[in-house]
Amino acid sequence: MKNRLQLLVKLSIISVYLIFIAGSVVRMTGSGMGCPDWPKCFGYYIPPTSETQITWQANKSYEKGMIIIKDETLFVAQNDVTTAASFNPSNWEKYTKHDYAKFNKYHTWTEYINRLASVLAGFVFLFLIVSASQYWNSDKRIPLLAYGAFLLMLFEAWLGKTVVDTNLKPTIITIHMVAGLVIVALLLYLHFIINPSTENNRKYNALFNKLLIVSVVFSLIQIAMGTQVRQFIDEQVKQFGFANKEYSLMDPNFKFYFHRSFTIAIVLVNLGMFYLNQIKNLGYQLVNWIVFLIFLETITGILMYYAEFPLGTQATHLLAGALLFGLQFYLWLQSKKPAKAIETTQS
Repeated sequence: MKNRLQLLVKLSIISVYLIFIAGSVVRMTGSGMGCPDWPKCFGYYIPPTSETQITWQANKSYEKGMIIIKDETLFVAQNDVTTAASFNPSNWEKYTKHDYAKFNKYHTWTEYINRLASVLAGFVFLFLIVSASQYWNSDKRIPLLAYGAFLLMLFEAWLGKTVVDTNLKPTIITIHMVAGLVIVALLLYLHFIINPSTENNRKYNALFNKLLIVSVVFSLIQIAMGTQVRQFIDEQVKQFGFANKEYSLMDPNFKFYFHRSFTIAIVLVNLGMFYLNQIKNLGYQLVNWIVFLIFLETITGILMYYAEFPLGTQATHLLAGALLFGLQFYLWLQSKKPAKAIETTQS
């Protein structure tokens, strides 16, 4: 039973990071409004593959709820209807949640795959809470953490709908991302509880633990700010076109400069952790991976700015940031409750 729970926790963590990857590809390709409605896509459970499917046509049957584009406006069928030779407004209602009325099959299917990843993750989380419920009498933390993660997944689903309804409002996107990281933290804490460490060579160091707390907070701030910078880039793309990537960061705002400069503070804090881990021989192997991810974050950030967003750099940048937060948080759990608490001096 415990092995099954351990597997489900791991699958849940992987599924959340797969959603991060899918979401980053959506933003990288500008596909956020590929489906103008939620949870369906142009009123279909399986999205359309050609523009003719969602363009008003005479003598064609439409089911209730299907969305069409006519005169650059979205309309929703009020009932099952077969069109006549001319458009009858009484059979249709304008879609008023936003005015985005474009169709691009690549964007539509990219966004649809992103939604499928979320649906599959939802099933994994359902299995997780069922399995975790069996531990209610032995350790209430296990079901409570699982329930908390599942409720946040439902909240994320609602946020996903709100993101579409508000035509990618920056504040909602930022909350969407941060909530995903909180889910990761809950799952990692659950993983930490049900997988007691067998290592006995790690040592406790108060300064190291405090630096870890700072690093986790800094990463949250940096990722939240990064979503705002990404929104600025999206606005530039809308203005100059997807092909003109060289204009994506033309005349950047304060948030971009803060995001870029704040990297220095993050590097210094994490290098301080790396230095302490080495000179005090604390034995935390995750520190090496954290330094690698910071290096990867920095390189991809430089490439995006100076090399006009090479293919895959945006997705790598976002995924590395999410992984960095996860490793820092899990390392904090390890340093807070080491297998063998041996106090070392800070001097």
